[in-house]
Amino acid sequence: MAVKDCGGHKGCECERDRCYRKCCKWLIALVLLVLFVVLIVWLVLRPHKPKFYLQDLSVLCLNVTPPASTYLFTTMQATVASRNVNDKVGVYYDKVDVYAQYKDVAITVPTQLPVEYQGHNDQSVWSPYLQSMDHVQLPPDLAVALAQDETAGYVLIDIRVDGQVRWKVGAWISGHYHLRVNCPALLTVNEGKGSYGLNSGGGDGYFRFQQAAACAVDV
Repeated sequence: MAVKDCGGHKGCECERDRCYRKCCKWLIALVLLVLFVVLIVWLVLRPHKPKFYLQDLSVLCLNVTPPASTYLFTTMQATVASRNVNDKVGVYYDKVDVYAQYKDVAITVPTQLPVEYQGHNDQSVWSPYLQSMDHVQLPPDLAVALAQDETAGYVLIDIRVDGQVRWKVGAWISGHYHLRVNCPALLTVNEGKGSYGLNSGGGDGYFRFQQAAACAVDV
């Protein structure tokens, strides 16, 4: 059997190669160990997604007058609460936007919430104003549908929360996860009597939020 010659300068090179290989093996083993520990901690703690609730929706104005115009004018204030249900996991809310939708079409521009950390079993409440800046032009069929809903006395609006969250376990903080929240809000128009074809678009008590409801949350 041939024996590799490691004498002279070649002996130094062989020794250096052995050290590199050994260091690489230890480095790979350390990385795998850290990943394994993180996985075990993650599986043991099993972070649960936060729970969201739409507590109130105050509509100051919601007006569209087809066929003369399909431009929507709206201003509303949504009160959204979030609760971290984890005992050992904190939640960072990063770059989270709130906006309103009607039949899957955005009717307000996104309003960004302040960056916030939510501790174990902690709760946060936000009350952002949502507006259709520079007005929103709806597709003609959607404008007609909204006007008909107002006339009938009931309008269903979805308050959407969209952004990024991170989990915090001890000193360890995860990467970003996409947060998607949908909060349906049923509004009565003129105490359910409707607008009788006249879209006055608002006024004190013209639109009323029915009741607080849990939101669908996806992380």
